[in-house]
Amino acid sequence: MNVDEIKVCVLRIEGTNCEEEAYNAFKMLGARPEKVHLKQLTGDCPPSMRRDLDDYHILMFPGGFSAGDYVRAGAIFAARIRSSLGHEVENFVSSGRPVLGVCNGFQILVELGLLPSFDEVMSEEPQAALYTNDSARFECRPTYLKHENHGKCVFTSLLPRGEIVLFPSAHAEGNLRFPADRESEILQRLEENDQIVFRYVDADGAYAGYPWSPSGTLANIAGICNPDGNVLGLMPHPERVMFRYQHPDWTREQDPNAPGDGRVIFASALEHVSKRY
Repeated sequence: MNVDEIKVCVLRIEGTNCEEEAYNAFKMLGARPEKVHLKQLTGDCPPSMRRDLDDYHILMFPGGFSAGDYVRAGAIFAARIRSSLGHEVENFVSSGRPVLGVCNGFQILVELGLLPSFDEVMSEEPQAALYTNDSARFECRPTYLKHENHGKCVFTSLLPRGEIVLFPSAHAEGNLRFPADRESEILQRLEENDQIVFRYVDADGAYAGYPWSPSGTLANIAGICNPDGNVLGLMPHPERVMFRYQHPDWTREQDPNAPGDGRVIFASALEHVSKRY
């Protein structure tokens, strides 16, 4: 399949606010993204606006504050999906098609039970939670991430293991946690399954606390994938660094229009789909 044939569903509801950047990230690489409201997939719209999730090759949950982040971040969006579209989303993931959730999208994937998803495609109840940052405030800053995955994750297939990238973070609830009595067991399972994709590091590539890790998250985890590697949840925003001029040190570069660090996430997914179909 050619890249210009790949259809991407950027799913939104009221409160999401990063769908334009997500759309542009896929568009600039030659794909066919579309910003789709949840009601277009559930049929609560005029027939001419109706969309079918199965027509898309990639699904993305963008960042923002879906439904105002009431109850918990991402909880309402996830509940609406589960009640009206759960079977379709589960089939989408089971088919091996890539699903990306960034920031609020990561929170939605966790609330849906698609991450970490150890024993089933979509667990009945959330197996984790993204708690309030240790600083108890919204953190917006450039963050360094170390690629930890050994090759399972389709969204980082073009990124060498151990590579350090810079993606901006912008969240108040990015503190990944598991049930306290099982935290060590689950962390070990994530590592054994090769589900840890990115960890926060300092400018020298060493694991470090605040402010390098803006949330205080368990084991510096910034992003995880499901056991099959086709679902990625990531707190920092790769779609905001598609060009070098979007990096804070861009004036030191000879070509500000050179690719930014975030481009590899989207390019990897598109290459995966193009080879598969």
